[in-house]
Amino acid sequence: MSTLSLGFSPCPNDTFIFDAMLHGKVDTEGLDFDVFMHDVEALNQRAFAGDIAITKLSYHAFAHLTDRYALLEAGSALGRGCGPLLIAREPKSEAEINTASIAIPGRMTTANFLLSLAYPTALNKQETLFSHIEDAVLDGRADAGLIIHENRFTYQQRGLVKLLDLGEYWETTTGLPIPLGGIVVHRDVPPETRQKINRVLRRSVEYAFAHPDDVMPFVRAHAQAMDDSVMQAHIDLYVTHYTLDLGEDGRQAVFQMFRIAQEKGVIAGFREDLFLESILPRGASA
Repeated sequence: MSTLSLGFSPCPNDTFIFDAMLHGKVDTEGLDFDVFMHDVEALNQRAFAGDIAITKLSYHAFAHLTDRYALLEAGSALGRGCGPLLIAREPKSEAEINTASIAIPGRMTTANFLLSLAYPTALNKQETLFSHIEDAVLDGRADAGLIIHENRFTYQQRGLVKLLDLGEYWETTTGLPIPLGGIVVHRDVPPETRQKINRVLRRSVEYAFAHPDDVMPFVRAHAQAMDDSVMQAHIDLYVTHYTLDLGEDGRQAVFQMFRIAQEKGVIAGFREDLFLESILPRGASA
């Protein structure tokens, strides 16, 4: 049996899709996994170190790592109405946002990627664990905050207001779904094993869709003080048909994000050929 290091976050969408392949509920084709579970920015940084075989990765981070990692067709968090939100204690003008101190969930997160597209001159950013961003805004350590994950469902209850829905900004600008994160495999892993991983992950996602009650104990075990309704809303928002198969429109969304980011100077040296080579060939998910 081959053991591969695997990184993903404790967020409900990730635990939902990985449960079956980790707990013997689907055929893993002889693969075994050594799990590293952490927040998305820690996963991004471990990928930059290059010492993990399979990992969840922000598309922002992936833009810098297409020479090192290949993107699976299965496993992506990509959709509509699911983007990060810029929030504050009170409404702010664009000029105020551009000079505000903004708590972000990590430099290499897709949330920060999108913020840089929408407000390229908003440079006063402070990296903050995603689950602490609301508190940083409420107690005045930050003028605004960039929230992701389940915080989308709780910020209003705490008296905070939305300045911009960055997913809505992206969709209005491009007409495309918003690419948040994907599952990538190190290029040192042989191509046939990468395809095997993609098949196994797709089976795991299919199992979760077909047997949601069976995977929820694993989800609950890692959700941070989250009630079932918030967990389910989180899963419904981030686990979509794109999670089964990125598809042509999903690929196009990722490509356009990278192209626009290069035009705005958010990333440098984007090569279309390298990007296309970085995605697992079609048909590998069968």
